Amino acid sequence: MPGPTGIPPGPTGDVPGPTGVLSRRAFLGLAGGAGVVLAAGLAGPRLLSAGAQGTGELLRSGIPLPEPFRVPLPIPRVLRPYTKDGTDRYTITQREATAEIIPGVRTPIWGYDGTFPGPTIESRRDRTAVIHHRNELPVPTVVHLHGGRTPADSDGYPTDLVLPAAGWDDGHSGHGMHDARARIAQGSRDYLFPMRQRAATLWYHDHRMDFTGPAVYRGLAGFHLIRDDEEEALDLPAGDRELPLMIADRAFDEHGAFAYPSLDPTLRTTPGVTEAYVEGVFGDVILVNGAPWPIHEVAAARYRLRVLNASNARRYDLALDPPPPGGGGFVQIGSDLGLLDAPRSHDHLPIGPAERYDVVVDFGRYPVGAQVTLVNRLGTGPTARVMRFVVARRAPDESRIPPKLSDLAPPSRSQATTVREFAFRGGHVHGRAGWVIGGEPFAPDRMSARPRLGDVEIWRFVADVHHPVHLHLVGFHILSRGGRPPGPFDGGLKDTVDLSPGQSVEVIARFDGYRGRYVFHCHNAEHEDMAMMANFEVI
Repeated sequence: MPGPTGIPPGPTGDVPGPTGVLSRRAFLGLAGGAGVVLAAGLAGPRLLSAGAQGTGELLRSGIPLPEPFRVPLPIPRVLRPYTKDGTDRYTITQREATAEIIPGVRTPIWGYDGTFPGPTIESRRDRTAVIHHRNELPVPTVVHLHGGRTPADSDGYPTDLVLPAAGWDDGHSGHGMHDARARIAQGSRDYLFPMRQRAATLWYHDHRMDFTGPAVYRGLAGFHLIRDDEEEALDLPAGDRELPLMIADRAFDEHGAFAYPSLDPTLRTTPGVTEAYVEGVFGDVILVNGAPWPIHEVAAARYRLRVLNASNARRYDLALDPPPPGGGGFVQIGSDLGLLDAPRSHDHLPIGPAERYDVVVDFGRYPVGAQVTLVNRLGTGPTARVMRFVVARRAPDESRIPPKLSDLAPPSRSQATTVREFAFRGGHVHGRAGWVIGGEPFAPDRMSARPRLGDVEIWRFVADVHHPVHLHLVGFHILSRGGRPPGPFDGGLKDTVDLSPGQSVEVIARFDGYRGRYVFHCHNAEHEDMAMMANFEVI
């Protein structure tokens, strides 16, 4: 049987590799440093399973878990801009707050404007947005617009810190590194986003060197949607029938706070997690828009769901239970970076950390009164459920899904000026178990690629375990997966690609937009914080 990627397993437990199939012995040779990870607690069967929930370890909550489908689905508020000289201006304050996530329990959070998720920003294509971020947290922060085609000085390079407004005296670097090119701001920074890109579901989150995982886990994430005339002319579901869904897993300690295994819970000096969690952190509570296993009433009509996996490490395989008559419950209209060329129907949606799907679900295919559960086929027990929809009423529906959505013209192989290969694997990082790219841990002064502005390049990623690989600045198209054509979920323009154990993926990208220094990295946040990141500079 094919796995979630559409790639059948090889004989005797072999796993897909760069040219088709790798034997176990060849796979372990490719993994190289994976022995370090195994010693840290990563079990062999999980290492080799392409259909696993990801690479990580479950952290169990210290309080009783709530009953599912009791809390209404929250919809993050949309932040209104102040417009001047054709530029939309916003102000967001990063601050500590408390939120009632588990009913009856107050949880301390770090939030954009004190909420989790943060407020949603809606921008127009080609209309510049400037977002003033003020840091009232006790540690430095960095903001990255994930999926943004952004100038380098606003992209959220991990050492471009915004120091706390109240002051900071613990230095600017992590892992003992110094970055002479870092742009340090005191208290606040203006991030400029020209929005020279098509309509898409983006998100913004913390990106501080060494501490992205715990900062995002505490709540520093929000949606940023780009809209344009092309998309609006399609008559897709809109208004209250367009739902942003930020899916994330968390665990809670005995006091109701987020439980996270930081080596330094203050997030001031020592990066990383305790040894048992170097593969990644899984929580046992599934949140959607900050609510545990929420419920949402819908009309018997089409709904547009903007699905984001904002988990640190957990992968999902989403499905509708029960499926609609005839199957094909999800009609995919978009990927990470906007519309597909044409709709694609799916019975399920495998999604790695940081990936997005734009899908339409027609609840008119269900009878009024139906309860439709969004389930996770990779989960067990409480993590096998995500949320529930209740079809509450009949209603007119003037939306549609046209047979053609957009014109996509991906570059061809013949246009590529360079082919590069990067191996993502476990390794030693400053004397501890960690994660490396091309055998090297991250260093701000080490450049792994220097594409020229406007050039087309092919990048080949090879993985030992699950690695969701994210490129800043550029979108890409997937050329091959495991030496075979792209799978049914690989369509469209993407910025993150989820690699299974032992797998290789080729992507093609045009490095246009802006010159400057950017990063690419694994978006398993624990891997990223333990040095699985590298630089490229567009020249």
